[in-house]
Amino acid sequence: MAATKRPNFLIIVADDLGFSDIKPYGSEIDTPVLDRLSKDGIRMTNFHTAQACSPTRSMLLSGTDNHIAGLGQMAEFAKMKKKLTGKDPEYVGKPGYEGYLNWRVAALPEILADAGYLTIMSGKWHLGMTPDVSPSARGFKKSFGFLPGCGNHFNHEPQFDADEDSMLLTSDGFWMENENHIDRKKDLPKDFYSTNFFTDKLIEMLAARTDEEKEQPFFSYLAYTAPHWPMQAPQEVVDKYRGKYDNGPDKLRLDRLSKLKALGLVAPDVEAADPVGFEAGVKWEDLTDHERAVSSRKMEVYAAMVDLLDQNIGRVVDALEASGELDNTFILFMSDNGAEGSTLEAAPLLSSFKTLGDLIAAYYDNSLENIGRHDSYVWYGSRWACAATAPSRGFKGWSTEGGIRCPCLIRFPPLSTAPDTISHSFTTVMDILPTILQLAQVQHPGTTFQGRQVVEPRGKSWVSHLASPKEHPAVHEDAKHIHGWELFGNRAIRRGNWKAVLLAKQGGEGWELYNVEHDPAEQHNLAETRPEVLEEMLVHWATYVAETGLVEDAF
Repeated sequence: MAATKRPNFLIIVADDLGFSDIKPYGSEIDTPVLDRLSKDGIRMTNFHTAQACSPTRSMLLSGTDNHIAGLGQMAEFAKMKKKLTGKDPEYVGKPGYEGYLNWRVAALPEILADAGYLTIMSGKWHLGMTPDVSPSARGFKKSFGFLPGCGNHFNHEPQFDADEDSMLLTSDGFWMENENHIDRKKDLPKDFYSTNFFTDKLIEMLAARTDEEKEQPFFSYLAYTAPHWPMQAPQEVVDKYRGKYDNGPDKLRLDRLSKLKALGLVAPDVEAADPVGFEAGVKWEDLTDHERAVSSRKMEVYAAMVDLLDQNIGRVVDALEASGELDNTFILFMSDNGAEGSTLEAAPLLSSFKTLGDLIAAYYDNSLENIGRHDSYVWYGSRWACAATAPSRGFKGWSTEGGIRCPCLIRFPPLSTAPDTISHSFTTVMDILPTILQLAQVQHPGTTFQGRQVVEPRGKSWVSHLASPKEHPAVHEDAKHIHGWELFGNRAIRRGNWKAVLLAKQGGEGWELYNVEHDPAEQHNLAETRPEVLEEMLVHWATYVAETGLVEDAF
């Protein structure tokens, strides 16, 4: 590395962003800043996360599996299962299922803070809802944290005024600045919009550094809540996309696929998966004019949310450029899982309303004219999600590639990567911690940290690969390396190009087997024709369960 000062880090996480939702990955959405960063750096096409938000974040900040780091299951779903069954799920109380980033891991900001880094964070935490497991408790010296998994992007939550405990919409009492709680009604600005405000806070923290702090390298974590539902954005940005999606999600899917092929991000002869989910059999031409208008309006709002992400990332890049720190800052942009395609109207609530749909009907206006505004509350459904995850199968929550294969791009000139590089190497979110530690010239503490026993990372550093992709084409070079996924009962195990999948939540009747190099869309199940491979993969699954402490009936 040419730089004399240890590098800075800016890790940016988008929430539920699909594989092809930004211009570097073939999108029609206007994202020039991310396009510029990718042209100066490297795009990953085979980067994998967990199937949902908090498990991915636990893997990012720990370098290990979510079933070890405390998010073996999302905390919200433990509450929901107890509501439905009247008792705690079997996994409650077991190691790895604490519902927060546990103390068996040394968190990345803790390690870097001990090594002399200034650690700052703004945005979504989703790794603990109490002060003792908040960002400031896990190594961030300066932080503005939104603790829950999602919330109204305009800070409009009338259900709380009615004292509704709605689980999926919880926000009141869960905002923190450093060690202090923030009252969202009194302390947030009247013109609050999540993406703008989280960016404001990060830029403020960087600008407010003392002279002594400016001598320190910094680790910054900017975790947006967009474009996670509810789909909301300022009207002037939504208007920019008016009519853009009137041809429907299937046309968008074909357009995106064509662009992905032209960019060399997927193979030109790739066989794309068919759409799945609740709306899989719904044809655009069979919808009424009003239904098409409502659906396309939701996608217009979604595009505006992504557009605003890019605009705000541009503000941070401009601030780094103005301070002379841009070229010594390792910038990584990623999504935390595949696009959200679930139909959530029937989700049960812990309130006087039986379902999320009932609560929304009582407190929000989802008329066509109002979609995207502060008092609307919508999501866009499975067909738009499948347009964003194509050619992969499935979306958020699935253990197929559509749920776990995500965009990830990196810019860091000192690595001397050739501009506009594309990496097809299999990588995971657990690799980010060892990559950052190597660049920061910091050793992982091993098995003991700050007086407690901790686990070592399961991820591998990307430094050699990023510096010289041709000489180091594989990050996980060990032919015996296995990687597993499990959430909501959906499971997968991968070794090399072989991947076995069990889709319990989607009604799968047994394990499926795919060669994901030849069949990345997971369309040709080889379980019956290659039983010996499937048998071997199930042995690897048993090893993964034993190593991580996974509870197999966790949903």
